Amino acid sequence: MELKPVNRIRNTRSSDFVEHYMKKTHPVIVEDFVRSDSPAFSSWNYDYFKKLAGNVRVNVFGGEMENLNRVASKPVGNMKFSEYLDLILKEPTELRLFLFNLLNIKPELKKEIRYNDITGGKILDWLPFMFFGGEGSVTRNHIDIDMSHVFITQFQGIKRIWLFPPEQSDLLYRLPYSFHSIAHLKETESRQFPGLASIRGYEAVIHPGETLYIPSGWWHYIQYETEGYSVSVRALPFSIAEKWKGFRNVVIIRNFDNLLRMVFGNKWYCYKVRLASKRAKKALEKLS
Repeated sequence: MELKPVNRIRNTRSSDFVEHYMKKTHPVIVEDFVRSDSPAFSSWNYDYFKKLAGNVRVNVFGGEMENLNRVASKPVGNMKFSEYLDLILKEPTELRLFLFNLLNIKPELKKEIRYNDITGGKILDWLPFMFFGGEGSVTRNHIDIDMSHVFITQFQGIKRIWLFPPEQSDLLYRLPYSFHSIAHLKETESRQFPGLASIRGYEAVIHPGETLYIPSGWWHYIQYETEGYSVSVRALPFSIAEKWKGFRNVVIIRNFDNLLRMVFGNKWYCYKVRLASKRAKKALEKLS
């Protein structure tokens, strides 16, 4: 595996950003995507969140590599939001929050983030998502099903994110009719996944105040170097082809996969694993 550092930019005009990064699908770290005068940087902390929603019960999620036959892992527990925040502050844990969005529970928090919209009005800043994780937790390598462009801003802690272009999908052992990889990316010497030794991608380490731009259709493997949280906003795909892929993924492929999983059970998953391995082998043969 070869990983290059992601470039950094600031004070970029929207026309330049759209032309050189969004249309050409190049990942980049934007150092001033969220304005430094945003109240979130001064008011947000775990004690503040506990006062706002500490008694809300949340599902917590663990490692995802044991649930590769599912689009999303099942929760491994349930606790108060305040208890989860105390846990990730106390010790490393693989536990994460998934589909819990504090910004929807307390929509007034959205007003505390001010954006430098370098997309020319394309970001959906009214539809942010918030993510929490403990030190050592990871989100498996995946692409976003709707093919949106994604901007992840770190507010607390440090994240390390590996990125891979769509043309690397076969070498990454993409599970057919799904949107995640079955390969353990840190096991590049694995006999089970020899294709990993040949992949070429990028590495981004983002700190509070920094935003990673992930282009439409790009793979991303997210690792929490420390406990922390981030906010992501999306921008819709540009081209008709990207929009069609997003529609097809959400409406057709996902439902087709769910249907065959219900009908054939684990046999369907085993078939997809064999197909992923076959495609990776062909991709390796082309390289050689």
